[in-house]
Amino acid sequence: MDIMSDNFNRDSAWELVKKYNEEPFHLHHAVTVEGVMRYYAEKHGYDPDFWGLAGLLHDVDFEKWPEEHCKKAPELLAEINTPEELVHAVCSHGYGICVDVEPTHEMEKFLFASDELTGLIGAATLLRPSRSCKDMDVKSVKKKFKDKKFAAGCDRDVIKRGADMMGVELNELFEIVLEAMQSMPEAEELDAQNGIS
Repeated sequence: MDIMSDNFNRDSAWELVKKYNEEPFHLHHAVTVEGVMRYYAEKHGYDPDFWGLAGLLHDVDFEKWPEEHCKKAPELLAEINTPEELVHAVCSHGYGICVDVEPTHEMEKFLFASDELTGLIGAATLLRPSRSCKDMDVKSVKKKFKDKKFAAGCDRDVIKRGADMMGVELNELFEIVLEAMQSMPEAEELDAQNGIS
C-alpha cells in the first residue's frame, strides 16, 4: 500500500508528533514504537512504512490532551492528510481504555499489544548496568512484568489483552517485542538520529 504523498510522509508525521509533544520521553516512545512496528512488519511481509507510521503517530494527542487520548487524534492527523486506515489504527490502540474503536487488522492488534510492553522493557533497560536491552532475555521481561510495583504505569492487563487479540502467549509477545527493540539502535543513538534531546 503506497501511503506516502507530498503532504503525508515520515517527515510530516514526525513534525506533527513534535508539534504536539515536547517531552523527550514521549518523543522517544514514539520512535521506539515506530521501530518495533517496522521490525514486525518487515519480518512478516507487511509494509514497514505503514506500520511504522502507525507506531510513530499513535500517541500524537497524549501529551497535550491526555483526557481526550485517541479522541483528539483524528483532528490532529487531518492536518497532514493522514490516510483513514492509519487514523483507525492510531485510534484503535485505545480500545476499551478510552475509545470504542476496535483493532481489526493484525497491525492494529500488534500496536495495541506492544505499546505498553515497549514502556515496560524500556523501564527495565534503565535499571540494567549496560542500560541496554541488547543483553536482556525474555525471563527478565517476564520477571518485571510479574512485579506489579515495577513500572506501575504500564498496564499489564492491556498487554495481556493484546496478546490474546494476536492469538499468542505472553512469552511469545515478550520475545517478539524484545527482539524488535534489540534490533534497534541504543536509546541515545535513536534519540540523536531523530533530534531528541
